[in-house]
Amino acid sequence: MEIVCRAGIQVTGDGAREVHDDIIVEDHVRLFLNGEFLTALVASADRLDDLGAGFVVCEGLADSVDSVEVSGKDVYITAPARKEVRLEVESSGGSHVIGEPEAVRSAITVTVDTVRAVTAAIESDTWRRTGGVHCSVLFCDGEFVTRACDVGRHNTVDKVVGHAALRGLDRSKCILGCTGRQPAGMVSKAANAGIPVVVSRAATTDRGILTAQRAGLTLIGFSRGERFTIYTHPERVPEVLGILEKP
Repeated sequence: MEIVCRAGIQVTGDGAREVHDDIIVEDHVRLFLNGEFLTALVASADRLDDLGAGFVVCEGLADSVDSVEVSGKDVYITAPARKEVRLEVESSGGSHVIGEPEAVRSAITVTVDTVRAVTAAIESDTWRRTGGVHCSVLFCDGEFVTRACDVGRHNTVDKVVGHAALRGLDRSKCILGCTGRQPAGMVSKAANAGIPVVVSRAATTDRGILTAQRAGLTLIGFSRGERFTIYTHPERVPEVLGILEKP
């Protein structure tokens, strides 16, 4: 991930001083699926093989990926595509395949401590250094697997899911942790990937909650420190149901 130093004037109270800040580089990446142009993404130009594989899986275009080749900032994915592609622009400016996500099928449960561990793992040195990236993490079978940072929150999900897809991990046993807000498009990515639990430090939207409910996905938001809010399918966190205060 490329970082550059840029000059600025920092104003604090009644004073001002010259500063040099570390700034994340914003790039453009083109994706090709089975030899045909698919879409262009604004992204951080690292882990492009994971990005390409994850985009195809997270957008429900294929369950698996045969191969990924990267040439400069062009990514060529070969996969058993299963649907015609119709893209729309998301609230973040990213591309999203139109349609309902796949239903999540998983019997896993998680503990409160696991939710907090996922939350603690989301932050990265790149985020602390620049403040200009989103981050996502993937845990499988309760163990940390990978972390990805990017200028786009959607891309971070694609990268960690792509990492899992290219290594044949069982995504039905995984938990996704994100820094970013969870509208319908973000929730759909996790559902299409078959990930049953999403933990975010940020808020969701009404359509994000509706999408998670319909897809059978456990959506957890505002996970910070000791606090988090379960919006859908709380049965996957049975410990919480046991201590729930009834009105």
